[in-house]
Amino acid sequence: MSLVCAISNEVPEHPCVSPVSNQVFERRLIEKYIAENGVDPINGQPLSEEQLIDIKVSHPIRPKAPSATSIPAILKSLQDEWDAVMLHSFTLRQQLQTTRQELSHALYQHDAACRVIARLTKEVTAAREALATLKPQAGLIAPQATPASQTAAVGAGGEAMEVSEQVGMTPEIIQKLQDKATVLTTERKKRGKTVPEDLIRAEDLGKFRQVASHAGLHSASIPGIISLDLCPTDTNKVLTGGADKNVVVFDRREEQIVATLKGHTKKVSSVIYHPAQSVVFSASPDSTIRVWSVTGGNCVQVIRAHEASVTGLSLHATGDYLLSSSEDQYWAFSDIQTGRVLTKVTDETAGCALTCAQFHPDGLIFGTGTADSQIKIWDLKERTNVANFPGHSGPVTSIAFSENGYYLATGAQDSSLKLWDLRKLKNFKTITLDNNYEVKSLVFDQSGTYLAVGGSDIRVYICKQWSEVLNFSDHSGLVTGVAFGEHAQFLASTGMDRSLKFYSL
Repeated sequence: MSLVCAISNEVPEHPCVSPVSNQVFERRLIEKYIAENGVDPINGQPLSEEQLIDIKVSHPIRPKAPSATSIPAILKSLQDEWDAVMLHSFTLRQQLQTTRQELSHALYQHDAACRVIARLTKEVTAAREALATLKPQAGLIAPQATPASQTAAVGAGGEAMEVSEQVGMTPEIIQKLQDKATVLTTERKKRGKTVPEDLIRAEDLGKFRQVASHAGLHSASIPGIISLDLCPTDTNKVLTGGADKNVVVFDRREEQIVATLKGHTKKVSSVIYHPAQSVVFSASPDSTIRVWSVTGGNCVQVIRAHEASVTGLSLHATGDYLLSSSEDQYWAFSDIQTGRVLTKVTDETAGCALTCAQFHPDGLIFGTGTADSQIKIWDLKERTNVANFPGHSGPVTSIAFSENGYYLATGAQDSSLKLWDLRKLKNFKTITLDNNYEVKSLVFDQSGTYLAVGGSDIRVYICKQWSEVLNFSDHSGLVTGVAFGEHAQFLASTGMDRSLKFYSL
């Protein structure tokens, strides 16, 4: 039962009762009536606002107006509701569009800010490279007295000069090479067939796993590490050459870059770490060989021994001379102290580019690989070709002499690895690799016990049995360099995936 106002006959919002007539009124209406008449509207007796008694009820539900009781009236009511909903929806769509425009504007601002940051970063990198290139160049770490006849090789202020004139193999140089070879041969005979006590055993070598990987040595914009070498006297010092034209010296123990050497105008195809001095060497398709000071971080010599891409580099056992090979079909023998080319020779009968070069451990002979699949052995003192090893069917990509001086390992683009006996001058073992296997690097460990192969993957063979003891496929790109640590306690590798990896127990 609902309360009804005695004046309006509608459900009151604020009901109250008159104690004079006991009728229910809407407080708003009865107050107006009392203000005008001062009596109860039902019985006409005097009544004041103070006499009205409020009735406490829950919020009343107002009945529908009489106009909403017919079907046309209900339809109109629904139409009004629909119109209100549509207006509200239109307002929400407008707000959504405005919010989208604000978000789009914010995203454009963010993108513009990122572009500005990238451009500034590139400019900073270019400025740093320019600063590194403009560093003053100093002399070698252990400079020697320069004879009067060679003063032309050093410019004012000791700046590195580019020299290419040939001086010739003097009797003093030939005697020095012979004396060193005699000492090395004597030491090798003393050692005999004994291997170092600390040399890792084959069963332990087979348990090697990847223990470290470093991908930040070279530029990511031109990915790829093309060459690798370890310092022979401290194999924790690592040297790499990259497709980004830089040479990087890395400390394996500290896990940090020691020096980044810039100067080549093309990729660095070969690198060598000097065993006794803080000096490194690099060669490039830009036809130059550079001598770098690690401590100074600068180039101290530019040797222009060739007129085409330099493909191979090898340091003589004396530590004073460099052997280089080139696509110009010549090999050259240069003095690293003066930067002068002592001799430059080609095999005129072959007329073929040289692809790699390596000194024999004694330093009196060396081998070169050619683009027509030949391996040539040369006598350094006589500067003559003394032996040829045919057998490969593709350009020779890498050669390596064993420390015992008897074996030569060669790899070519025919997916095979050949072992040659230098005493009998013949091929005594051929290891056929997988189809399309690319051999990029060959290296014996310092004792001549193990042979590592880098290319499509990394493989290690034990000499004499020539059986595979290790195989790694951790690089996501082609493996370009492998090297053994001291006593083969660890293995290092580089690849076109821009990473330097180490493997050990």
